[in-house]
Order: sequence, then structure tokens, then C-alpha cells
Amino acid sequence: MDKDIIAIIEEKKQTFSKSQRQIAKYILENFDKAAFMTAAKFGKAVGVSESTVVRFAVDLGYDGYPEMKKAMQEMIRNRLTSVQRIEVAREIIGDDISASVMQLDRERIRTTIEELDKKSFDMAVKKIHSAKNIYIIGTRTSSMLASFLGFYLSLLFENVKTVNTTSVSELFEQMLRVSDQDVVIGISFPRYSRRTIKVVQFARDMGATVISITDSAVAPLAKLADINLFAKSDAVSFVDSLVAPLSLINALIVAIGTHSEDELSCTFERLEHIWDEYEVYEKNEG
Repeated sequence: MDKDIIAIIEEKKQTFSKSQRQIAKYILENFDKAAFMTAAKFGKAVGVSESTVVRFAVDLGYDGYPEMKKAMQEMIRNRLTSVQRIEVAREIIGDDISASVMQLDRERIRTTIEELDKKSFDMAVKKIHSAKNIYIIGTRTSSMLASFLGFYLSLLFENVKTVNTTSVSELFEQMLRVSDQDVVIGISFPRYSRRTIKVVQFARDMGATVISITDSAVAPLAKLADINLFAKSDAVSFVDSLVAPLSLINALIVAIGTHSEDELSCTFERLEHIWDEYEVYEKNEG
């Protein structure tokens, strides 16, 4: 669905029964808790039966309660404060923190692989490869992803610019000459940065091809993009999980590199000579 669960509830609230109004009210007032409840626990908290909760999910247009629960979790990622995230994390992570966190990251990568649109991925590779200029924009925690992508694309192309400053005006100044021959890669994960969205909107208005790397179709950046690449990033704690987004970016870099294998080999052959001559890396002499 393109709309979040709050918007769907607002659209359909006039048709709700008394029990459904109770469920909707609980979601609106306690979405941070509801998103991680079982159907039975949800029903108990609201004072209705488990089957009523399931029917409510279906009436909203979901296949069942698990899909509605997933929709609530996606919706809250940009609504929870850092304090709320910490409270939620206590409930879902448990005592074995290291195992729980890494297992959650593994699940995010698995889901990202399963849901990746291969056609969109291939199209993104082609557009980047043929662009006159490539702009990469990511702010706050996404700036690390933007820098990583920019570093490797700069080894492949001469026309790469990573746009990342703390000033909104400077962001626009760096994008001043963007045109319809360029590609802009916007990277944004919850909590979504308004600066990234504004700059990508400007690039779109200038006619540039916009590629988004974000978490879902309801993300603000996805609505501006010509091509969307989605990676799971469930920021339920105060730390934003960027494991799956980084893995997707790794795949994108490698795919772009395979389209320029001869150039790539020449570039790294030259770099190896430079690194050796100027002793950039430590050598294990045995």
C-alpha cells in the first residue's frame, strides 16, 4: 500500500463499528506499543476479541493481522522519538543483545534480498553508468552511506559529487548546475531528513533522474524518485541499523563495476602503482 495505516484509518473511520473505533483509537494513541503486539495481546489491551482485531486488519485492506502489524512498524519508524525507540527496543531485543541485534540485521538483509526489484536495480546501474554527472546526497546517519558510495564511484567515474554539508543553502549551491543529463542518488532512512528531501525535490524539478535508496514505498524520498531501491532499516532503538542499506550499496557498486571492467582494471592497476610508490598501505614483509 502507498498510504500508511494512519491515513487509511482516517479515510475509513466513518464506516467503523464500535469495536473497530476502539481498535483505531488504540492505534492512534499507542502506535509505538501496538506495532509489536500479537493479535491476542492487542485484543486484550483494547478489550475486544483476537478475531475482531484480525477482521479489522482485513477491513483496512490488509491480508491479515501480520501485514497490518508490519504496516504499523513501518509507519512508526519516522514517528518515534529516540526515547520511545529505546523503550520499544527493551521489549524486542531481550537479554542477549549481541545475538538479538545481529539476528535482526540478518533478517533485514534477507528481506531486502527477497523484496529487491531486479528491474529497478538494473535500470539504476544503467542510468548511473550513462549519466553526465552523478550527485549523491545523504545527510545525518545516511551521510556515511553517501560517502561510502561516493568513494567507490569516484574510482570508476570522474563525474561524481558527494553532496553533504550541515547547511541547507550549501546543499543547494552544490546542486546549482544539475540538469536533465544528470543522475541524483538520494539516500534517506528513518528518521527522514528534510534537507535530503528538499534537495532531491530541487534536482527533480531541474529534470535530473532521481534514484532513491530508502526503506519503503511510503518513504518521502520514494515519492520523488524515478527509480527506487529499497533496503530494510528498522530503527527501533536509538541506533539506526544500516547493515542492509550498506549491503545493497555494495551490490550496486559491484554491478556498476562489471559494466566498466576494462576501465576498472586500468584504474586499480594505476592506483596500485601509486599506493606502492607513496607507501599508502602497510606491507606484510613476512
